[in-house]
Amino acid sequence: MKKEDIKELIEFFNDMDMNRIKIKSGDFEVELEKFADCCELPKPVIQAPVPTPTPVNVVVSSEVKAPANSPKDSIKSPMVGTFYAAPSPGAAPFVKVGQRVRKGDVVGIIEAMKIMNEIEAEFDCQITELLVSDGQPVEFGLPLFGVEKI
Repeated sequence: MKKEDIKELIEFFNDMDMNRIKIKSGDFEVELEKFADCCELPKPVIQAPVPTPTPVNVVVSSEVKAPANSPKDSIKSPMVGTFYAAPSPGAAPFVKVGQRVRKGDVVGIIEAMKIMNEIEAEFDCQITELLVSDGQPVEFGLPLFGVEKI
């Protein structure tokens, strides 16, 4: 990875609302974590009376959100990026519902900072549900696949 790529990655990370990211591509691996400034004084907390809640209809518009009924066991996104179910456009997906996968099998790709990161199963399992679609933006920790551990 070039110095410019690392600078771009750090700038991207600083702009994101996250404290930690880990990216792995082949033999290259980088982990970034934000820490509070060591000399920064804590800001005073001012407590105001809590108003009585009023029922309100809230509409949340976000492309990335976890399913309301996410399964107990799942394979989760290890990073922020764009999820791809297949190695290339038009190719067969890495996994399908009902398929058994072994620990270390590639189940998808997440593109982050123009780097394609293979996502591997962390345990032996059977895919029970696809929770994200091809080309969908994903966040760290978002369930990608519902699974049953074997």
